[in-house]
Amino acid sequence: MLHLSALPGDPGYDSAGGIAAVLERARTELAALQGGGVDGIMISNEFSLPYLTKTEPITAITMARIIGELLPDISVPYGVNVLWDGRASIDLAVATGASFVREIFTGVYASDFGLWDTNVGEVARHRARVGGAGVKLLFNIVPESAQYLTDRDLAAITRTTVFATLPDAICVSGATAGSPTDTEALKVVKDAAGAVPVFVNTGVRANNVASQLAIADGAVVGTYFKKDGVFENPAEKSRVEELMAAAKEFRQGMQ
Repeated sequence: MLHLSALPGDPGYDSAGGIAAVLERARTELAALQGGGVDGIMISNEFSLPYLTKTEPITAITMARIIGELLPDISVPYGVNVLWDGRASIDLAVATGASFVREIFTGVYASDFGLWDTNVGEVARHRARVGGAGVKLLFNIVPESAQYLTDRDLAAITRTTVFATLPDAICVSGATAGSPTDTEALKVVKDAAGAVPVFVNTGVRANNVASQLAIADGAVVGTYFKKDGVFENPAEKSRVEELMAAAKEFRQGMQ
């Protein structure tokens, strides 16, 4: 994860530093992540707290500006995530050439951000209309800071999501960014997902990446890469190298 600082319109935006300050931190973190050996980058407005489920246009517009500035330096596959707005994420991916997006595309939730409703059919048609058919969709089916409104079994949710909504991959999260993902929940989703790849979405660390990858097909990592493992801090190359070394050791053992 490449977590962007608060953007224009966000309560935490540094208007004195402006977009230049957001871009400077993003460049530094991109260098740390790629220098540490990550397989890919996902760029998100992680510090646009508190999040909106339908974002204001300025958010994706600013992200497009920043990503455009970063593109000459991006050397790995990259995706985007406009939290928590599936349509805006797809629009941003199409505009910037991103390969994938991660979002909440299905379900209705009681969340810290209010009642959270989705319409995956509408979003899928929007993707087709804007020329985004090649953009891969990573569905987070255990959203952070939210709970499914109905009492549905996680295995059943996974099976119907795979059958009816055609995700390219499924992400399984803990309660918040950096929180451990429940191993049993991860196993349930993996067993029910069939051929669809499953990613562990939060809480991956150097000391558990092997056990997580023994279940999941991949991992999304943000907080562990930060200095001292603190969410608010910038990414640190040495921590990226540490986790990626453990991941590579696990992969080599699987060959």
